[in-house]
Amino acid sequence: MQIRQYQPDDEAAVIELWRRCDLLRPWNDPVLDIQHKAKQNDGLFLVGIIDGQIMASVMAGYDWHRGWLYLVGVDPVQRRQGFARQLISEAERLLRERGCRKINLQVRETNQQVIEFYKRVGYSVDPVLSMGKRM
Repeated sequence: MQIRQYQPDDEAAVIELWRRCDLLRPWNDPVLDIQHKAKQNDGLFLVGIIDGQIMASVMAGYDWHRGWLYLVGVDPVQRRQGFARQLISEAERLLRERGCRKINLQVRETNQQVIEFYKRVGYSVDPVLSMGKRM
């Protein structure tokens, strides 16, 4: 898999990938999410390409306190080949270069398969409660 930064022409393919990966939610507009990230122009929105097609993505962020991973997805037909691990490693490298010392991510607690994957790549459950407020 080749990893490169997201480009504006990738939008439709990335949104379709997120749909196949069940990452879309009615309260999050993927076009708006992509537009906001693109405005940051921070090099932390990556896609994975296989045979010329976008098959993986990660949107990372860094607020000078913590790094975050969002919308990590690998096409279901391409899973279990190390692509998620490769993509996350690249995002971690980019965050580390910026001075990031800790990365956070959120996983639905019902998604045990993904939780186990993140444990295998070095993440652990933090003893905190995630809270949110929709605006």
